Amino acid sequence: MNANKTVIVGMSGGVDSSVTAALLKEEGYNVVGMFMKNWEEEDENGVCQASKEYADVIKVCEKLDIPYYSVEFVKEYRENVFQNFLDEYSEGHTPNPDILCNREIKFKVFFEKAMELGADYLATGHYCQNIEIDGQAHLVKGKDSRKDQTYFLYTMRQEVLEKVLFPIGHLEKSKVREIAHKYDLITKDKKDSTGICFIGERNFKNFLSQYIQLKPGNFETLAGEIVGKHDGSAYYTIGQRKGLGLGGQGEPWFVVDKDTDRNVVIVERGEKHPALYCDELWANELSFVDPSFLENQKFPMEVGAKIRYRQPDQPAVIESYCKDTKTLHITFPMAQRAVTLRQSIVFYCDKGGERICLGGGMIAKRGETYFERNKALPDDLELNKSPN
Repeated sequence: MNANKTVIVGMSGGVDSSVTAALLKEEGYNVVGMFMKNWEEEDENGVCQASKEYADVIKVCEKLDIPYYSVEFVKEYRENVFQNFLDEYSEGHTPNPDILCNREIKFKVFFEKAMELGADYLATGHYCQNIEIDGQAHLVKGKDSRKDQTYFLYTMRQEVLEKVLFPIGHLEKSKVREIAHKYDLITKDKKDSTGICFIGERNFKNFLSQYIQLKPGNFETLAGEIVGKHDGSAYYTIGQRKGLGLGGQGEPWFVVDKDTDRNVVIVERGEKHPALYCDELWANELSFVDPSFLENQKFPMEVGAKIRYRQPDQPAVIESYCKDTKTLHITFPMAQRAVTLRQSIVFYCDKGGERICLGGGMIAKRGETYFERNKALPDDLELNKSPN
């Protein structure tokens, strides 16, 4: 039945997309490998990383005996992803370009190109699942909880999801490696890429300084005491401990807030400082897999929520939706650590025996911190995953 179905596989030169292509061919699909070139820059040795990755794509496709092509979205990526990245940092925020890349490139222009070329489906090596429940396609968490990538895919819409395959979403990473060895793919032992794709292994501050002129400023406590100097407030994010360069006796320093107008990074000592915690926020720039979600849902609604990628789902309540401002008000029974403006909050619920991703939005405002409310933290407070 799959023999008449053509699948274009987005291939990155990594093990996940390589195994994706292998599994689809095994299932009888007419598989075509396609490499996306989104960034064009040579390293200090004059080597283009994209060319190296494409070379691995070619070797994998030749091993699997499938055709392969390369498409270029360098212009679209710079305009719709990279420029946003620079704009956000210029405003003192910490953006997540992976989410925007998925929305603007992989599942927009790349998806449109695949459909234009006559593909029945687009497939990627993301760790998530596309499962039909009650006649509708749902974005479902991947089996490997350590690798689940639904947080980065919450902006996907149902009409696109219906034509997308995630062949490794039901597998553990170790099984993916095992399959790559079985096919003897050149990527079988290749190290997973981490961090922001266009920065790679380079020093982040050095990279950003090429594009944004940031000014040094002060580290201050909430009481206004100057405790050190920073290289530019954009380099720091709420909850950060590493890289502050602040010492002295006592507990470690953490970033608890930023005053971008004064170019001040506000710090306090202690991982459980009450200024790091709050239990409500407001989100806008909303996107739900089911576009009718906000019209059909009654609030308040209990959900699971993540305010950062590696955080376990947190019990939360979507209290209300304001149609005029297109804003959600969300509260948490448990205090949340390092709620950060312009980061994404993503919502989950159980349906049909699966953990589905509903969608999410951008954190536009956080509630008063426990410090501002002069409220004590719970004795049994658990630390959630947070930035370093």
